[in-house]
Amino acid sequence: MSIIWTILIGFVVGLLAKLLTPGRDPGGFFVTAIIGIIGSVIATYGGQALGLYRPGEPAGFIGSLVGAIILLVIWGMVTRGRAGTGT
Repeated sequence: MSIIWTILIGFVVGLLAKLLTPGRDPGGFFVTAIIGIIGSVIATYGGQALGLYRPGEPAGFIGSLVGAIILLVIWGMVTRGRAGTGT
């Protein structure tokens, strides 16, 4: 059940992270939602590995938001570099 909660939090966090991230986001709605979910999952398991969360405990909203924003910034840098190559 915790993975479902992580996915739901990640979905909401991805949308919020898109609003908070400066600049133009090259991804659409689904890409942003997926990045939010991945950010939430990374924050959950990374936090558990660092001892911030107990096993089975999902990351908090702020941790998930930070993870999603970091991934959105990285995604923006990767796709901007790709867009300039003309391929």
